[in-house]
Amino acid sequence: MVNNSVPNSICGIIGVTVAESDDPSDAARCSATTVTAMDAVLTMELQRGVCGDLASFAALRDEVADRDIATAAGRLCAAARAAARPVVHCTFSLRADRSGTDLAIPLMWAARKDPEYLLQHTAACELMPQLGQQAADHLCDRHHGVSPFGGTDLHARLRALGVSGVVIAGVSLNVGVIGTAIEAVNLGYRVTVASDAVAAVPNDYGLAVLRNSVAAIAVVQTVEEVITRWAV
Repeated sequence: MVNNSVPNSICGIIGVTVAESDDPSDAARCSATTVTAMDAVLTMELQRGVCGDLASFAALRDEVADRDIATAAGRLCAAARAAARPVVHCTFSLRADRSGTDLAIPLMWAARKDPEYLLQHTAACELMPQLGQQAADHLCDRHHGVSPFGGTDLHARLRALGVSGVVIAGVSLNVGVIGTAIEAVNLGYRVTVASDAVAAVPNDYGLAVLRNSVAAIAVVQTVEEVITRWAV
């Protein structure tokens, strides 16, 4: 017989498998056994032109607004700053000449249609205000790909800051968040995904990704659970 559930050993002794719970955060609830050491918060593309008021993809914009994702991510960032943990905002922007960006990627449909789409140094590239960006926060911008580690200084910067674990918030579980989690695991980071600070379209798909994919490689916790973990 094939066992399709994620084994408990993936996240230490968590007392529940993915198949036993409808709550994706239960699938990898490891707060009792997780070593916090030095976590950094990575926000993923929580920008006005990606999923905020200037976004062209209405479905993602509405999902982020309906679930108040940016506010949850802002609480996570505020708690990280208070606990002296780095906050890194991973963003995407485009040069006016589109140099360095592969426009053949299907996700780049808006960039092909609109020369102003996510144009660097414009309002669309600004972080959503709920994040409460501070001067001490780090910014890692890129013009290529779908996740922030490849071809950027993110890994070197995190290592220089003494970071050994990352907590991911943002968009989306369709591509960017899951890509970031996989890259981080491959580079040796302990990964947590903040379940109430990430989004996908449709929502049911995001829940399935958390339960069936993210839980296999990372801890899945709510923002409140992450904050509580840091307080221990």
